[in-house]
Amino acid sequence: MIVLKFGGTSVANAQNISKVIDIVTKKSKQNNLIVVVSALSGVTDLLHLAGSTAIKKDKTYLDIILKIETKHIETIQKLILPDEQNTLVNLINKEIAQLKILLDGCYLLGELTPKTLDRILSFGELLSSQIIASALKKVNINNSFVDSRNFIKTNAFFGKAIVDFNKTKILLTDYFSKNNNQISLFPGFIASTDDGNTTTLGRGGSDYTASILAYCLHASSLEIWTDVNGMFTANPKIVKQAKPIVSLSYQEAMELSHFGAKVLYPPTIQPVLNSNIPVWIKNTFEPNEEGTLIFNESVSNGNPVKGISHIEDISLVTIEGSGMIGITGSSKRLFEVLSLHNINVIFITQASSEHSICIGISNNDAEKAKLAIDNTFEIEINQNKINSCIVEKDLCIVALVGENMKNHQGLSGKMFGTLGKNNVNIRAIAQGASERNISVVIDKNDVKKALNSLHERFFEDNTKQLNLFVMGVGNVGEKFIDQIHQQKKYLRDNLKINMRVIALSNSQKMIFNEDGIPLNNWKSKMNNGEKANIKNFIHQVQKLNLRNSIFVDITANAEIASIYDKFLEKNIAVVTCNKIACSSKFENYKHLKNLSRKYNAPFLFETNVGAGLPIIDTLKHLIASGDKIHKIKAVLSGSLNFIFNNFSESFSFYDVVKEAGIQGYTEPNPKIDLSGIDVARKILILIRESGYEMEIEAIQNNSFLPEECLNTTNNDDFFNSLTKYASHFDSLLKEAKTKNSKLKYVASFENGKASIGLEFIPKESPFYNLEGKDNIVQFYTDRYVDQPLLIKGAGAGAAVTASGIFADIIRIGNV
Repeated sequence: MIVLKFGGTSVANAQNISKVIDIVTKKSKQNNLIVVVSALSGVTDLLHLAGSTAIKKDKTYLDIILKIETKHIETIQKLILPDEQNTLVNLINKEIAQLKILLDGCYLLGELTPKTLDRILSFGELLSSQIIASALKKVNINNSFVDSRNFIKTNAFFGKAIVDFNKTKILLTDYFSKNNNQISLFPGFIASTDDGNTTTLGRGGSDYTASILAYCLHASSLEIWTDVNGMFTANPKIVKQAKPIVSLSYQEAMELSHFGAKVLYPPTIQPVLNSNIPVWIKNTFEPNEEGTLIFNESVSNGNPVKGISHIEDISLVTIEGSGMIGITGSSKRLFEVLSLHNINVIFITQASSEHSICIGISNNDAEKAKLAIDNTFEIEINQNKINSCIVEKDLCIVALVGENMKNHQGLSGKMFGTLGKNNVNIRAIAQGASERNISVVIDKNDVKKALNSLHERFFEDNTKQLNLFVMGVGNVGEKFIDQIHQQKKYLRDNLKINMRVIALSNSQKMIFNEDGIPLNNWKSKMNNGEKANIKNFIHQVQKLNLRNSIFVDITANAEIASIYDKFLEKNIAVVTCNKIACSSKFENYKHLKNLSRKYNAPFLFETNVGAGLPIIDTLKHLIASGDKIHKIKAVLSGSLNFIFNNFSESFSFYDVVKEAGIQGYTEPNPKIDLSGIDVARKILILIRESGYEMEIEAIQNNSFLPEECLNTTNNDDFFNSLTKYASHFDSLLKEAKTKNSKLKYVASFENGKASIGLEFIPKESPFYNLEGKDNIVQFYTDRYVDQPLLIKGAGAGAAVTASGIFADIIRIGNV
């Protein structure tokens, strides 16, 4: 004999019930079956709503009754032939009439007792099971409808009754010894007391009904048919990468179901465990999928963690005080009062000092628990020996589960480290003596991040998913996106990095896609995006609260540079080529660095100096290894180097500046480059990263531009001024030739002083042969005294800048 249980989604409508009938038909060819069914999807909620509406003297409960009736009648009409519908419809109408009488009473009395509620809720399964029994007969599958209340006996603890297994087993054994039906169909969830009052087995109790029947009748197996392919490594609705678990031990399944795996009602396992009956979790809509097998062994696949589960809507209740230390019976009094008030304790942790006890309960029980506990310890509270209990609501329990976890060291450290890196604050920790689970309490807003981070750590072959929020999709931004698109497979296969662009924004439009923006048509998506708004952008990034989030600033915008703190303080990394933030007031620069350390959020800006050259990274390594920078001499502007390398008698200064803009070497406003402010920002960043405190005003700027050029307010006027002062620039070129030198714009730092300006570079200088848009930096340090450490290479251009940004992101991925 096999017991099959079909959940609410499996019997949600006529179409789904037809799939159930197909499965039962195939199974019945080889076995005698017991079929247990839940209420039609959503009906139990409607019954709850009808009851709560009626006691409020709200007559819309009548509309809810009509909705329930209509749902069942429509299902009958789609499943049963018209000339065979009348008997079943009359039966349904009689049941609905009884339901209405009960709810009318609730309306008149303004009261809904647990006993009455159980009777009201029982209608869901009673109606669905009789419809399905008739539908089976329609396809010539002979079956008998069996009212579970006649055989499953419980105490009078309405709402979550306790089964009397001895009486139940005797009744069922006697019935089946006289009735050898090939298929027996039972409504799930419902039972009754000895005096015939209807009880229920708890929300999700249809699984429990099936387990009780399997145990009492010594079934060969129990199959729970649902809408997913078994139990998953995590909730697949929250963790897209979650995978079905091939097999679990009974204990592992109980732990996962207790901690919120909704595929299985927690009490289901105990009856079948005692009889060693295997349990299959199968998918009604994909019946050929393997599903999950639950039996008496834990089969290891090399990973000690079998799954990650969670319970939402949790409150932490803490009772603490010096009056608990060394006093026997405090715990007994606490748990006794909770039991008396029917409050289920989900989570317990106690300080080794006995100073405090912390429990996790449902949010719905929080206020009741506080009142009861404070009343119980009223004397101690009044004597200031114990504090009034503290309640923290809207939390969540997350648990790692695995039978073999006890044999592996360091799992707790990996779990806590993973959560810590993603700024998920742990409010409480508990680990059972069996070491079969490690559970933590966290804020409900961090659940998605926590589950995905832990799943990534324990189940995804150490593949790290990076979620990028990109501001700025101009010349450099476009190259950056192209590079991600091109390298995505390589990163995943070779570096174990899954890089997704979640948001893109320019000054006009922005788009978000939590599953990742397709990069093959991102431009068309941008055209149809919502209006760009910085505040909304920040809000959406923070609201998504994704793990490994990175804000990427590919602008030269001061307003964008001013919002980095909004990301860093939310544990969102910042990668930027925008030099404004790091060259702003020293106090702000330090603040951003401190936020980065405090919230474990990387703040990387390699492309601030030298585009894709590893200048800042090299500098950081020097400082970290104990070296000290004494002097810096550098050509830091690829655009200015390009300009002065191409400036000649045949190519005017105006023409070469124009060409530099066309090539993408200068900022949109070329005066930023030519005025020296861009170089000043770069040398300032190097000085600060070397460990010195300096403001940009302290840098001596020896500008080569005439005053009128510097005072222009728009690009047209600026270029006109370059033409007007052509002779000035020509004279600089002539002087360089006279001195057998080349013009280079040089930044210097030595003895605490910094300067920038145009210099005549002699042939013996390493700066002399600096070609094209190249940069060069010399670091003189304790270790590099006579011969400086030299870094040289392309220091401008969209592609190299984009690659530098890309490299910073990969650095984060490799942490």
